[in-house]
Parts: sequence; C-alpha cells; structure tokens
Amino acid sequence: MGAPPSVNVARLTYLLVCEAAGVAIALSTKGTFFEVPLSTGILGALAVAGFFIWVESLMKGFSLRGFSTATFGLAIGLLCAWLLTRVQVSGLLELAFRDQLEKQDNSEVLVNALKLALDVTLFASLGFLGAVLALRGNRDDFAFIIPYVRFRQDASSGQPVVLDVETIIDGRVHAIMQSGFLHGRLIVPRFVLDDLQTLADSDTNGDRHRGERGLENLDRLQKSADIQVSIDDSKTSPEADTLNARLIEMANLLGARLMTIDDSLTKVAKLRGVEVLNLHELDEALKPTVAVGQRLRIALVRTGKEDHQAVGYLPDGTMIVVNHAVTKIGHTAEVIVVSTLQTSGGLMVFSELYAGGAS
Repeated sequence: MGAPPSVNVARLTYLLVCEAAGVAIALSTKGTFFEVPLSTGILGALAVAGFFIWVESLMKGFSLRGFSTATFGLAIGLLCAWLLTRVQVSGLLELAFRDQLEKQDNSEVLVNALKLALDVTLFASLGFLGAVLALRGNRDDFAFIIPYVRFRQDASSGQPVVLDVETIIDGRVHAIMQSGFLHGRLIVPRFVLDDLQTLADSDTNGDRHRGERGLENLDRLQKSADIQVSIDDSKTSPEADTLNARLIEMANLLGARLMTIDDSLTKVAKLRGVEVLNLHELDEALKPTVAVGQRLRIALVRTGKEDHQAVGYLPDGTMIVVNHAVTKIGHTAEVIVVSTLQTSGGLMVFSELYAGGAS
C-alpha cells in the first residue's frame, strides 16, 4: 500500500527545506577556510533528505504513544546538551587553534562556525541518546521520574484494556464496566473486528450466530455513554503470525491490559509480561464459598435423586441438595450445610433442614 498523500506532501516539503539549507550553507561559507561548493551543498542536502525519508519509511509501525515517549527522552537529552553548551566553547577553540586562526582574516567567523557545528552535534547526539533510552524504558521508569503524572493518569482513566474475539462474544464486559469495578478505555484491534465480521458472514450457523452476537455486543458497548471504545488500526510485526501473538504484541505496544476467556492465551500473555484480565478467573473468584456448618436460605424447586431429597440453587448455579425436605418443595427453607462434593460439573452441597425453618 502506498503512502497517504499527506505523507508525500510532508516528504516533498522536507526535501525542499533540506535543499534550501544546503544552498544556504554553500553561500555562507563562500570565501572562508571551510568553503563548500554549491553543487556539494545541494548533493549533500539531497543525501541527508533521502536518508531521513528512508528512515521514516521504516517507521510505519511507530505509534503515537512511542512518539510521545521518544519526545520525552529527546527533551531530557536536549536539556543536558543545553547545560553543556554553557561552557565557553569559542574560547576553547581560540586557545586550541590560535596559530591557525591568526593566519585567517575571518577568524571570528570561523570560530562561530565551528562553535555552531559542535553545538549541533552535541544537541543531536544527546537528543538521540535520550530518545532511544526512553523508548527502551517502560512505564515504571517514567513513574519513577514523574510519579504524580503517572498517578493522576491511572487514577482518573485507568489503564486501557484490549479485547479479544471471545470476550466480545461473551458479552459480560458490558456489565463489568457498568458496575464500576473496571475503568479504562476499551480497545478493539482492527484484526479482531475483521474476525468478528468473518464469523458473521460464515456459512456455518454456529459461527454466524457467534459473529452476529459479537457485533451486537460491540455495538452496545459503543452506544454506552459512560464506556469509551475505540478501534485501533496499529499494525503488528510480521513475526506475530497468530491471533494470540498479535493480541499480546498489541497489548505491549499500547501498554494495555488484555481481557480474554482463553486460558492458554492467559498463560502465554503473563509469561510475556502482559497484565491479563481473565473472565473465567473473575467468575471463579466471585463464586460464594460454602463451608460445612454454614446456614443458607434457598428456594427448593424440585426433587433430588433420592425420594426424600429436595434441590435448590444458589445464585451462581451451585446445587444444594437438602435431605428429608421433599415436603418443602415450592417453599423457601433455611438449611445447614453438612458436606460438599466437588464434581466435574461443579460443586454439590448436601444439607439438612435447620430447625424446620420454612416459609
């Protein structure tokens, strides 16, 4: 895919500015010890512009977040360079090259030119080092340098959350965001949206139903006034050849958390240093604990496996078997837990009526 017209205009403008700078350098050094021919200035400027345009073409996947990070590092580097330039460089040059300068009629111009060249080199070098060090750092490094800014950002908006396909289809993220327990902007990568569209257009009824449900859930999230949802078009590297790898890279790129219901993706993402919000783990954590001797009040709805048993359910679906309570079916009874049994289908709880408490 070719570059957008705006990028081509920016490249052309930069090329013209470099050419103008090359001509200006050639004219300003005419008749001096460091005279630069006009042709050399033009070709040199063309080479510099071509080099940086080539570098820019290699930065297609460079995000605005990375740019802001690099800008911060660049500012630190330029500050260090500015402090160093407070030294009287011109005086040092006069002392170092006194004999050579005495032979030149325009020694003051030459000293100023050399000082300018050293300043530019110093600013460019330290600015480059600062930007690279910032890009190699992480959020914790910035939290150490500017903790108040980091604190305000996390407290007010929260870290963004990247959603995968299964989480969107699941649909529980809307209720979680509405409850206020989770804050932050929801990010849907473009390739996740494309996968949902592919599912919705599938010839298989099951896949088509799941895709349509996911698109409906996403539309509901976008229409919620208090939930921020954005579609991210950032490109992932060619090495990320699977959907899970692209999701992990996207979360790393954006400094975001990853929300999923895929246990294997959860394990891999955590190994890669990505913070993961697994809805299955949340569901397990929210299940009420039932201990032997605990009293519960439940509605008995049907008979159990034995003729004398009645069965009720906790709000999370846990089945409560009550011995000798078949006559209480259709009523709410107070029971006491006598034992629990973990099965492949979940937790089963066995209980007895407590003091005949029924209503």
